[in-house]
Amino acid sequence: MLFGRKIWFLSIVLLTLIACKSDKADPGAEAIVTVGGETLTLGELMDAVPDNLADQDSIAIAEDYISRWVRTKLMLRQAEINLSEEEKNVDKLLEEYRTSLLVHMYQQKILEQKHSPLVTSREIEDYYTQMKDNFNLQESIIRGVFIKIPVEAPNQELVKGWLKSNDDSNLVNIEAYAFQSARTYEQFVENWVPFSRINALLPEPMVNEDRFLRWTTFYETTDGNYNYYLVIREYMLPGTTAPLKYVEERIKAILLNKKRIEFIQQLAQDLYDEAIREKIITFNN
Repeated sequence: MLFGRKIWFLSIVLLTLIACKSDKADPGAEAIVTVGGETLTLGELMDAVPDNLADQDSIAIAEDYISRWVRTKLMLRQAEINLSEEEKNVDKLLEEYRTSLLVHMYQQKILEQKHSPLVTSREIEDYYTQMKDNFNLQESIIRGVFIKIPVEAPNQELVKGWLKSNDDSNLVNIEAYAFQSARTYEQFVENWVPFSRINALLPEPMVNEDRFLRWTTFYETTDGNYNYYLVIREYMLPGTTAPLKYVEERIKAILLNKKRIEFIQQLAQDLYDEAIREKIITFNN
């Protein structure tokens, strides 16, 4: 509690110093708080607090920054005391991190400049055919239409007729009606979606999904305020192989990543070959 009050006081001091534009030649060098031999200056704190904020917001940000700075320095102080010289020697780790970071930045830059990510439909189909066993469904998926309509909305018998017809030409009529009257409308005739997503939209979600899907092509229910209609054109159960269209984007991402890796590997090989030719690399026997 005392620590928090001191932080608040320092924040008020900060605002006062800023407002008064300290008489010192370098107001930014004004010490705010010191931990051991390290000092947080007014200039450093001012850099951490955005301009044009209300006083209360500036105080809140300053309080948080001072608190985190003090706690970090205290933790560092304990680390310096309790770790051995060998444990504190992090030069190698820092150099490894720097190397890794710079190499990664260069690779990303080259990828942006010279790599044209392109995956053909044929490549996607071939990968799907070769790796079908990796695309077994973990959940049920469906194709169809879902619509949620206020009970007082007109012409619902007409909508039900359109839904039950399974005639794609009626989708235009359903969509026009939904635009005028529906609270929720999902049209997924061409695209597979997880049944769980649609099930969650029902007032009472189905517990036995498999049984429901096996025996249902049209379903309607109400909660007193809305009527819910669901048409299931097609379904697939867990354990079966997912259709290509359902996993197409996933396969595309896999192939793109594979091509990026191959590009980076080829880049490394080209650099190596060039270095050998230019005698940049020397193997000392």
